[in-house]
Amino acid sequence: MSDSDPSLSKASALAPWRSPLARALHRNRSQPHSRYFQLATITPAGRPANRTVVFRGWLADTNTLTLIADHRSAKVADIAAHPWAAACWYFTSTREQFRLAGPIQLVHTADRDAALTLARQNSWEALSDKARQQFYWPHPAQPRSADTAFDPRAIDETPPDDFCLVLLAPHQVDHLELRGDPQNRTLYSHHADAIWDVNAVNP
Repeated sequence: MSDSDPSLSKASALAPWRSPLARALHRNRSQPHSRYFQLATITPAGRPANRTVVFRGWLADTNTLTLIADHRSAKVADIAAHPWAAACWYFTSTREQFRLAGPIQLVHTADRDAALTLARQNSWEALSDKARQQFYWPHPAQPRSADTAFDPRAIDETPPDDFCLVLLAPHQVDHLELRGDPQNRTLYSHHADAIWDVNAVNP
């Protein structure tokens, strides 16, 4: 894989922010929207772009979040131009926010890393048929006419070329707990050799 950040796929010990995030996911599991977060990237023109994405789990044995993308979408061009992103994740039931920032990369059909190719395949298989159908639709964000076809088609066992696995490896995490008086806020900063600084700060 060219121009990749090894921290994205390198096996590492559980980061100290993982337990609070896992706890938030568990406590908010009754809320379907708890698996959605906002992902911000920088466009090739240098402007911010933001959208809502679905958390698809963790890359095995890493602290890397996984999500998916259509290779034809704008965020793919953003990631190619500026391979760093920020995420904001708010949990309504427990009233806590996680802001995560770090390197981001795509795993697509041309990649030859066996572990990442398998992760991409597994991610494809984990999707519902309805979600997979979208990767066979016409080009996103192109003009839609009356004869634009969105007819269902047979789903291949292997993901189509336009299906990408996206990896986000947080190097900075800001956890804010809005419950409490005063509120609690913790900053996590990643350093070499999987070392994390953990600092309680004023909210």
